[in-house]
Amino acid sequence: MDVRHLELLRDLRERGSLAAVAAATHRTPSALSQQLRTAQRDVGVPLVEAHGRGLRLTAAGDLLADGADEVAAALARVGARLEEHRGQPVGTVRVAGLPSGLTALLPGTLTMLAGSSVEVLVDDRDLAEHDYAHAVADADIVVAHSLTSEVPSGSGGLRRTVLVREPLDIALPPDHPLTGRPSLRPEDVVDEDWISVPEHYPFDTVLQRIEAACDRGLHRRLRVRDNQLVAALVASGEGVALLPRFTTRTADEFVLTPLTGVLSARWIVALSRPDRAERAAVRLVTDRLVAAGAALTGERIS
Repeated sequence: MDVRHLELLRDLRERGSLAAVAAATHRTPSALSQQLRTAQRDVGVPLVEAHGRGLRLTAAGDLLADGADEVAAALARVGARLEEHRGQPVGTVRVAGLPSGLTALLPGTLTMLAGSSVEVLVDDRDLAEHDYAHAVADADIVVAHSLTSEVPSGSGGLRRTVLVREPLDIALPPDHPLTGRPSLRPEDVVDEDWISVPEHYPFDTVLQRIEAACDRGLHRRLRVRDNQLVAALVASGEGVALLPRFTTRTADEFVLTPLTGVLSARWIVALSRPDRAERAAVRLVTDRLVAAGAALTGERIS
C-alpha cells in the first residue's frame, strides 16, 4: 500500500475535488486520476464514486483516508529521530492564521529561532473561527482562536496546543466618563454605542453575553472586521469596543479596561495535522510559540 495513495484520499476528502487537490499540490488532475486508478487497482475495491458532478469517497476510501494521518505520523516520527541524530531540526515550517495572534506571538518566536536551521513562512488569514481548522491542509501550524474553550470549533482530530489565554478588554476614548475605573461590568457598558464586529464573528459572542446578563440589547453603531480600524474609531470617540489586551497598541489614544461579570477572553491555539506535528522542526516552532505566549502573560505591547 502506497502512502501517497492514502494521502491523496485524505486530500480528496478535505478539498472536495481532484481539481482542488491538483491546484493545492501543483499537480495535474489527469495525473491524480491515474494515481487514483492505481490505488483502486492495488487494493481491489472502489475507493471513490460519482457524486453530482464530482467524486466522493466510498466507505473503503474513507477507511484508508483515516489511516493516512497514522501512517504519515509514524514516518514523521522516524524522520524526527533522524533529525535529532543529526543534531538539530532543519527545514521549512509554514505558519498560517489569525493576524492579531501572529502579531502577538510571531516576533518573539522568530527572535527565539534566530540561529536555528528552521525557516518560517507566514500566511496571515482573517477567518471565521470554524474555518481555521480547514487551513491545516495548507500549513504546518495554524494559529487559531476560540471564544468558548481551548478547542476551536472543527478542530477534532488535530493536534492542539494552547499558546495563550488573552483577555478581551473594553476600549474607551480617553475622555470617556468610565475611564479610570479598575474594571467594568456589563451593566456599566450596556447602554453605550458599540463599535462591533460583523454578525457571527467571534468577538460578538462576548457582546451577546453582555446582552444576556443585562436582559436587553446593545446598540451596535458600526460593524467592522479590522481591529486597527476599531481602535481608530474608538480613539475618535465614535463608541466603545472590545479589543484583545496583548495585541492592541494603546499609546494615549484610548484606554483598555478589564470586563468582569461575563467571560471575556479568547484562547489562542496552535493547530496541526498529527503527522506534521511530529516533525522536529514543527515541534520546535510550536514550542517557541508557547514560550512567546508565556512571555505575553500580564504584559501589553507598547
